[in-house]
Amino acid sequence: MGLIFRLLELLLVIVPLAGAIYAAVRGVSAIRRQNESDELPPAPQLASRKSQAAQWRTVTRVIDEHSRTDARWLEYELDAAKLLDFPAMTDMRDPLTVAFHRAKLRAELLRPGKAEDLLDDPEAARQYLDAVEAYGTAFEAAENEARRRRRGDFSREDQQRMTRAQSLLRVAADSGATPQERERAYDLARGELDGLLVLPDRTTAALERGIAGELDD
Repeated sequence: MGLIFRLLELLLVIVPLAGAIYAAVRGVSAIRRQNESDELPPAPQLASRKSQAAQWRTVTRVIDEHSRTDARWLEYELDAAKLLDFPAMTDMRDPLTVAFHRAKLRAELLRPGKAEDLLDDPEAARQYLDAVEAYGTAFEAAENEARRRRRGDFSREDQQRMTRAQSLLRVAADSGATPQERERAYDLARGELDGLLVLPDRTTAALERGIAGELDD
């Protein structure tokens, strides 16, 4: 009988203690869950932020790609001598050249003022991404064809005229030449190219600005 009472007394001690321990564990767990919920945003908000960050990276990458393709074309546009090495780059009778210039114009029209403008407009972002991809592909195709053909579409006489024009344009762009030499070389180059090849407006404008700047000095 004494043993039974001792067991009962032991149970009276253990049961409240176990209850207290259980309550304490639950309390700590609740506090931990509350802290985690305070530190982290809800799961949908986290997903939204990750999605927006990925979209931001995509848009900025495509804008950079657009700028790189522009820079590659600018190497031709601002260097008349190089352009005369690959005249097909401005030959609007060639389907690949026409496709390149059309793709360039479309990409430029869809280019955002700043990357943020496309974050809340998925359709505009998709159109711009597609346009830049088409622009880069069209440029590659036109450049490869122009490098393959070089001056092969021109007669020997016309090729000689282009070679003379190329040398004259190098003089026209040479800041070491006198203003008079540069101006005369430019006029002679235009004469050689008359009826043969039309330089882009930006190319001639860059040459004329350079010559005019020397003359103004």
